Amino acid sequence: MLPVLDQFLFRAHLDDEEEIRAIIHKHWLLGVRALFWPTVSFFASWAILYYVPFRMMFYIIALWGMISLVWWLRNFFDYYLDAWIITDQGVLDLEWHGWFHRQVTRILYSDIQGVSYEVQGVLGTLMNFGLVSIEKISTDAIVEMDAVKHPKVITRIILKNMEEYLHGKNLKDARHVQELLAEVIANQVQLEDAENRLDEEEEEEEVLQNEDS
Repeated sequence: MLPVLDQFLFRAHLDDEEEIRAIIHKHWLLGVRALFWPTVSFFASWAILYYVPFRMMFYIIALWGMISLVWWLRNFFDYYLDAWIITDQGVLDLEWHGWFHRQVTRILYSDIQGVSYEVQGVLGTLMNFGLVSIEKISTDAIVEMDAVKHPKVITRIILKNMEEYLHGKNLKDARHVQELLAEVIANQVQLEDAENRLDEEEEEEEVLQNEDS
């Protein structure tokens, strides 16, 4: 269910042929906390209807339940859509600010200066969650996500994909340089061949002129 939901919610933010390597959310405890009161409100409304089964109460409870459901969905998306998408090209920082306001920051691996993590407090140590930070080269800005589960593992995933990306980029650059050198050498060879043919034609003309004279 969740992989299908991830593809549906996050695929639109990717470039063509970009592959998702991992999707990072905040710790599930934050999700439970965000959904606790909307869930209590929704079930409480129908529990009241069970004990007070009047027609007017039904309309009130229906409205109450609808508001609780919208509240639940709003908190769910606020938790679930605040995520990092780790791809084969970089990291996308997604922030959900409301139904009609989303912010996406793309960090290419070539623009990453460093990745670090920090675990603080007793709860963070026991539950193994903490802060993961990415420092950008171009602006010296730091992009952070707090309450990330297994921050050390997430840091390793980012660094591993970064290494693969830079290695592939270096190979592409090396192949490009080789192609340029091969093209320059081929042009030089063609130029030398043309000069040799021109010299030979000039020599033949001189020989013919000498024979005529």
